[in-house]
Amino acid sequence: MKGIGEKRAELFSKLGVNSVGELLNFYPRAYEDWTSVEKIENLLEGGTYCIKAVLGSPVSDALIGGGRILSKATVYDDTGKLRLVWFNNRYISRMLVYGGEYFFFGKITVDNYGAQMLSPTFAPVAKGAMIHPVYRTTAGLVSKSISAAVEQSLKLLPETVNDPIPEQIRKKYGLCGLRQALCDIHFPKTREALECARKRLVTEELLVLNLGMRSLKRHSRGVSGVKIKRDYSKEFESLLPFELTGAQRRAVADCVSDITKSGAPMNRLIQGDVGSGKTAVAASICYTAAKNGFQAAFMAPTEILARQHFDNLSALLENTSLRVELLTGSLKESEKKRVREGLSSGEVDLVIGTHALITDKTEFKSLGVAVTDEQHRFGVAQRAKLLGKGENPHLMVMSATPIPRTLGLIIFGDLDISVIDELPPSRKPVKTVLRGAADRKKIYSFIKREIAQGRQAFIVCPLIEEGELDVASAEEYAAELMLNDFSDIPVAVVHGKTKADEKERIMADFAANKYSLLVSTTVIEVGVDVPNASVMMIENAERFGLSQLHQLRGRVGRGKFQSYCVLVSDNRNPVTEERLRVMCSTNDGFRIADEDLKMRGPGDFFGERQHGLPQMSIADFADTKSLELSQKIADEIIFIYKDLRNDELRLLNAEVERLFARGGQNTLN
Repeated sequence: MKGIGEKRAELFSKLGVNSVGELLNFYPRAYEDWTSVEKIENLLEGGTYCIKAVLGSPVSDALIGGGRILSKATVYDDTGKLRLVWFNNRYISRMLVYGGEYFFFGKITVDNYGAQMLSPTFAPVAKGAMIHPVYRTTAGLVSKSISAAVEQSLKLLPETVNDPIPEQIRKKYGLCGLRQALCDIHFPKTREALECARKRLVTEELLVLNLGMRSLKRHSRGVSGVKIKRDYSKEFESLLPFELTGAQRRAVADCVSDITKSGAPMNRLIQGDVGSGKTAVAASICYTAAKNGFQAAFMAPTEILARQHFDNLSALLENTSLRVELLTGSLKESEKKRVREGLSSGEVDLVIGTHALITDKTEFKSLGVAVTDEQHRFGVAQRAKLLGKGENPHLMVMSATPIPRTLGLIIFGDLDISVIDELPPSRKPVKTVLRGAADRKKIYSFIKREIAQGRQAFIVCPLIEEGELDVASAEEYAAELMLNDFSDIPVAVVHGKTKADEKERIMADFAANKYSLLVSTTVIEVGVDVPNASVMMIENAERFGLSQLHQLRGRVGRGKFQSYCVLVSDNRNPVTEERLRVMCSTNDGFRIADEDLKMRGPGDFFGERQHGLPQMSIADFADTKSLELSQKIADEIIFIYKDLRNDELRLLNAEVERLFARGGQNTLN
């Protein structure tokens, strides 16, 4: 391309742009609206404006400290004059002609000399008032250069561009053609044109993702070597000391149908709020598999959680013929060897464990069902490794992270979903209140009263910033409590830098009521089950996402006592307060997840992109309207064309292949 030599091509490559096609799909990150022109006399400090003005003086350059250049000029319109200032731009004086009329776009500041516009972007009036794209940049490559390259690329497009979305679908759903969308996403003439282009490109990207996840689901099925003929779920239910809820029974029925009626392996996500009883559903399916002569494996994210599941299931299955074992990294080698021998010989029916289940040393005689708890803690590779221990066994994944249904269909597109949307009647909703830091002493007094009645409590400190645990604050906070308000009470502290075995020991001691108060960072979000804990106090609650707050709140309210969650925040930003009030108004994790998605976007659900989804160029998972529209169109395409390999869909199928190749997924066909 003209103007792009080897060095500039390298700079584009840093932005992930290596071809004309990639450049056209390198969408602006923002826009400057130059269609609304303001008069100089109306400019206010702090505002960002577009003005139409004449250059009333040549640009003057002066050297300032550090060898930098300060460029100044004066412009005027029929209402007044304004100073323009640029820093370290040696080309400005050559680019602006004295007496020429330009559009200038920038922010207004005021100093001792009056108002000025800082480092404005500009264009000759002859070019017309437009909406200008602003691109993501890298050192040595400015937005204006990228814009010029995109303009050149658009001229290379043929008049008729082959469109991946069939015309009948485009017309039905009001989507513009691809050529128009590409021109208007980069250089829209109006806001309406920009919105139209965005709708088209966002819908297409989500549609491609949607169809790709469906293909993964279809291709991941295969045929299971596990033939389960008889349903033992009613027999299992008779062993329980409580009644299953309607939602639990529905989830069990979904799983039983998967493992008995289809030749394909079950691939099911059991999604339910903290305390909704997902473990009982998993145990029921493990029981049915074992009674049919197959083995079941239950993988938990932490040793302490694995041990709790083991203790509960061992007690439940004590008077049955099934042998239940625990396999974790901290067991003595002799113990691990004994359990592994039982698994390879087929004597062990159900094993509960951690990552020790997926090491090469662990072999099963006939693995029938694999269960992973807290799916978002395990990568897809770990899930696949566990499944590789059997002959295409059935898979159940459980998650207490409530994800809005539409988003869930995409994240877990290769899984069927069962939602447990009711809590057992014995669970009392946690009472949640919002308090300021000035109430801290009162909160401490309340916690001490609960502890005096034999209860326990958590106090959670936040992260300083993303990815950095506030270790000092958690330790200092705990030390202060031990010296002052809680000097007569056993206090423990855990944080991200606490060694794994030490953390396990402290959590286990807390569960055994050796400590009354646990000061922690978010490491306790998933893990220990302490029915005796009745208070969760969360410092600087505004720093957490709603879904994370809901997970933390789920650490209490697990016993027969009324439990409380106290959110401490002095942040009076109206949006922040509204978020925290949502927590106080409901215990419904799905409603909270929807609010979180609206308010914060999808960051909370994706964390470090552990779901392995391809990277999006323009779509936003928080945009539920577009998610639903893409879902609808995907349904219609499958209904009309039956198969993505239909000749009319070859371009769409190619887009699916390209997106998943970019996301590191295997090819789909």
